Amino acid sequence: MSAPFAGSLLVGQTGDPLLFSVDAVAVGIVILKVLVIFALLLVATMFMVWFERKLISDMQNRIGPNLAGPFGILQTLADGIKFFFKEDVIPDKSQRKVFILAPYLAFVPAFLLFAVVPFGGDFNGGNDGMVTIFGRDTYLQLADPPIGVLFILAMSSLAVYGAMLAGWSSGSKYPLLGSVRASAQMVSYEAALGLSAAAVVLVTGTLSTHSMVTSQAGDGPWGVLPNWGILLTLGVPFVIFVIAGTAELNRPPFDLVEAEQELVGGFHTEYSSIRFALFFLAEFMNTITMSAIFVTLFLGGPSGPAFFGPGWMWGVIWFLAKVFIFLFMFVWFRATLPRMRYDQLMDLGWKVLIPLALGWFLVLASLEVADARQWNRWVVGAIAAVVLVGGAALLRKSVRSGAALRAEEVLD
Repeated sequence: MSAPFAGSLLVGQTGDPLLFSVDAVAVGIVILKVLVIFALLLVATMFMVWFERKLISDMQNRIGPNLAGPFGILQTLADGIKFFFKEDVIPDKSQRKVFILAPYLAFVPAFLLFAVVPFGGDFNGGNDGMVTIFGRDTYLQLADPPIGVLFILAMSSLAVYGAMLAGWSSGSKYPLLGSVRASAQMVSYEAALGLSAAAVVLVTGTLSTHSMVTSQAGDGPWGVLPNWGILLTLGVPFVIFVIAGTAELNRPPFDLVEAEQELVGGFHTEYSSIRFALFFLAEFMNTITMSAIFVTLFLGGPSGPAFFGPGWMWGVIWFLAKVFIFLFMFVWFRATLPRMRYDQLMDLGWKVLIPLALGWFLVLASLEVADARQWNRWVVGAIAAVVLVGGAALLRKSVRSGAALRAEEVLD
């Protein structure tokens, strides 16, 4: 477990050393990072669209895209070029300025989220992931603010405005219904997302994403297992974060904002041409970014053994390998899981994930207090588990009582 609970949050001790003294070289390196990350995200998004179509076709015994380029890998590029030349239609009854702005509110947070994700560096042997570029020490991430986790939660919350304003500004009922449903879904699952992220902050003792990766790069339990957040938090916040993150992305089986049998195409029904492509791009870019956040919070980010060559190279390799696992997971979800009903979606968020995330956070907090006060961890853990099970039983009983009362009112 981490350092003692009291006073363990490291807020002012982080930051990219490149920005300790800002000059023309530092500004140039930052601009280079922005260009590299933006280009990599665009290329990765293009690859992700192809990968999803190809993998689902294999799972369904189909061929998938296979004509544009080797193995059809240029099909996404061809589709993107096609979007640029399609007619851009703006409905007469729409709120024109908001209608034009909404796609950018969905796309920009997807890029900003990745700005605080460490995607490489050597974290072996006590190294902190530092690399040297043009004679300057820096981290392989765009920015390392001392409140990186809060920045992630803020940017994920900002994406809801793109969906809400897109549906409202269209001047059509179906997009409005889709945007209301999308907003309710995102807000419902953000609480569980935040609580599970808070559990990682609690056990690592930092809000900085880089410091979080550094703390997970050390030896874990018994000196054999890695010191990853998934083990430090005992696994439950990881499962909650994956489920809530999938719902936050509107990915199957939580893609109810695009339920064709009810809402046509969801909040972007009235969009066409490049504006629709921005929503499409934001969805797949968010999938990549959320996978990177999973890796950063729970799987040690780019930390991993270096076998030969420079250590920072292996950091990039390990990071890409871990992200690929989650991208495969998202595609697997789409190919196998049926879409949930909306009442099931809301019940899972409010009646299961939020209480479980809060209860587990309190369990981890009690263990941290036990470490700080030198109490017996097993006794404290047992008491916390009993309280957690008792609370779950009371919650289930209250939910059942409410359902029974509603059933009686319907019969009357």
